Amino acid sequence: MIKIRSEFASRFGFLMAAAGAAVGLGNVWGFPSMAANNGGGAFLLVYLVMSLVLAYPALMAELTLGRYAQSGVVNALAEAGGTGTRRRIGKTIGFYSVFIAAIGLTFYSIVTGWLISQTWQPVARVLELDSAYAWLTHSGIVRDLPSSILAIVLSAAVVIAGVNKGIERWSKRLMPMLVLMMLGLIMIIMTYPGALDGLKLYLIPDLTKITPKLMLDAMGQAFFSMSIGIGAMVIYGSYLNRSANLPITGAQVMFIDMGIAFIAGLLIIPAMFVAQNLGVNIYKASGELESSATLLFNVMPSMFGHMGGMGLFLEFLFFGLLSIAALTSMFPALEVPVSALEEAGVMQRRPATLVVAALILIVTTIIILNFDAIFGTVISFTINSMPLIGAMTCLFVGWMLSRNAKLEELRKGYPEIQHTLFWKIWPWYIRFVCPALPLIVLIRSLT
Repeated sequence: MIKIRSEFASRFGFLMAAAGAAVGLGNVWGFPSMAANNGGGAFLLVYLVMSLVLAYPALMAELTLGRYAQSGVVNALAEAGGTGTRRRIGKTIGFYSVFIAAIGLTFYSIVTGWLISQTWQPVARVLELDSAYAWLTHSGIVRDLPSSILAIVLSAAVVIAGVNKGIERWSKRLMPMLVLMMLGLIMIIMTYPGALDGLKLYLIPDLTKITPKLMLDAMGQAFFSMSIGIGAMVIYGSYLNRSANLPITGAQVMFIDMGIAFIAGLLIIPAMFVAQNLGVNIYKASGELESSATLLFNVMPSMFGHMGGMGLFLEFLFFGLLSIAALTSMFPALEVPVSALEEAGVMQRRPATLVVAALILIVTTIIILNFDAIFGTVISFTINSMPLIGAMTCLFVGWMLSRNAKLEELRKGYPEIQHTLFWKIWPWYIRFVCPALPLIVLIRSLT
């Protein structure tokens, strides 16, 4: 009996799922914080350029590979490699990608748990639930482990439901909700003194701020914001209808990702300056902005605390928004190892999801119990591995997957693709440029 591969039921469903994979804390929180620390508008300008010259071609490599192979990253890279040593190398890269997706889930579940706890703190205060509020504000295993378990359980429930009834259905609900919440918060924040100062910093580029460091930081942010390097876009590409126009679909994913990052900046950076106007310190003594973690869990709650009753409502919305962004990124990261087990014939989706979720929970518990020694290392290892995997994926698609195979796959949704500027540039671009740029990001992060 031939098993029919799952597909996204609609282009909108795919776009929301792919946007959910791309739009996480790195986009909703990390991008605005990095922009504020790197010249505001100057960083925004360079980030937009880097998204076009780096993230989009690499995204197209992963989507094309997934739809061509009709499988997840392990089998897809093995098939691109062909036979013998090249096939084994492809599988090794694929297994490494699956491993990084799983490891990334461990620290992401912890952070998502923090956000969920922070979301319900103002509710506990309004309802005068003192014991619940004390628990929600206590940083330690008593709070962090149950909240991390909740994040993992929610993600597992969505993935168990499958591509259509789980990932697609919830992405179509949560992503529009995310955007609406952001737009609503922007309109409210803009009514407070200080917001315009943040808006000017963000929208008016000072070209003298553009430095090699800023360019490399923007390159790294553009790369990571697309979730390239963990196999998520490969597996999503395999669930995409064969008649879909891949260059157009990939561009839509990129512009949605860039658009949400831009909107996030319209919210976060003015909010920082509102906080400063309310007497909250957002700068260190050295003149640099506080760290992203400090801004998120200390500065923002302090700002909301200065706003009275409205502040409690805004705090609930703000951290609820971030919780949604984090969860939508956990879905595809969990789908990567689950689909690998399912495709290998080891087990079906439900037991595969439960086994992967249990393993992630075990490692997450170990990290929480040894937080100071492990947490930062796990984050650095994951982030530094992504550009390396992304570079190797581009090399495989560029060199191992034949030019004709790439052309035929793209022609299924765009018969005239060979006559376009995209086809004249992209095949050699992913051979030479895309592998080099992520490696520059990696080297930069290690120095």
